[in-house]
Amino acid sequence: MIFSQMQKRLTSTRVVGIGMINLATITWASNIVLGRWLRGYIGPITLAAARFLIASLFFTIILNRLKPEERRLGHDRWLLLGMALSGVVAFSPALYFGLRFTTAVNTTLITGLGPLVTGLLATLLIHEPMSRGQMVGSIISFIGVGVLISGGSLTFWQELRGNIGDFIILMAVMLWGLYSVLGHQVMRHRSPLSTTALSILLGVPFLLLAATWEVQKIPIFLNLWVILALLFIGIGATFMGVLSWNAGVRRLGASGAMAFYNTLPLYGIFMGYLFLHESIRPPHLIGGGLIIIGGLLALRVRS
Repeated sequence: MIFSQMQKRLTSTRVVGIGMINLATITWASNIVLGRWLRGYIGPITLAAARFLIASLFFTIILNRLKPEERRLGHDRWLLLGMALSGVVAFSPALYFGLRFTTAVNTTLITGLGPLVTGLLATLLIHEPMSRGQMVGSIISFIGVGVLISGGSLTFWQELRGNIGDFIILMAVMLWGLYSVLGHQVMRHRSPLSTTALSILLGVPFLLLAATWEVQKIPIFLNLWVILALLFIGIGATFMGVLSWNAGVRRLGASGAMAFYNTLPLYGIFMGYLFLHESIRPPHLIGGGLIIIGGLLALRVRS
């Protein structure tokens, strides 16, 4: 009886975690599309500063309602600073900077390496075991990403060429993996809301300082659509997305959460179908199926 209740609780925790991760990847799929579009209007550092500044306003309001110990930096202050530097100060500018030199296609393909990168970092840094199920699931999901991106065409792979943008996106994936690993450690003793809010608030001053320098090199061109895009990125992709991601990491672990990071290109394709009327072909369905199967395999009990 007790074992059955524990099993149900574990299953419920995983279901909620999967939902949180998928909510995050939906908003981040939109973030990549908007980040690519905004490259002609705002610099990458300034864009990152704007998104986190907007999000920090919401997090500050909510943070003030938490318990005093949740609002203060404790013994985990250095881990929180590491999260700020990797996931706030470095990751977002790297992502937007890479999108200035490479396509969204290459970007989504490279982010498919996220589960493997995060699993390896978790193993190396905090000795979190990466089970055979997680390894196999991550590889299957990565193959699914490849099928989605290439449309099942071998010609695509023969013509694919690397560039500096691809390298920058790869660095961004590694930075996000590090952020996830550090976040998993912090959230052992702190709520996802407190963890997310404090890591962002620690990182915003660094971004604002860097943005002050960047705007002298890359001017900002504002109009109504740019402002609306910035608000969506700040509230949706950052406030809701990052909070949902950390809540999922707390329930699934760093490498378990990253297994579902590969749903990002899947959502991108369906958004294209819904909003841009782009077609969905068999390779999209096959690739999407592999992504889902890979994610489920990665969440099997460690062996």
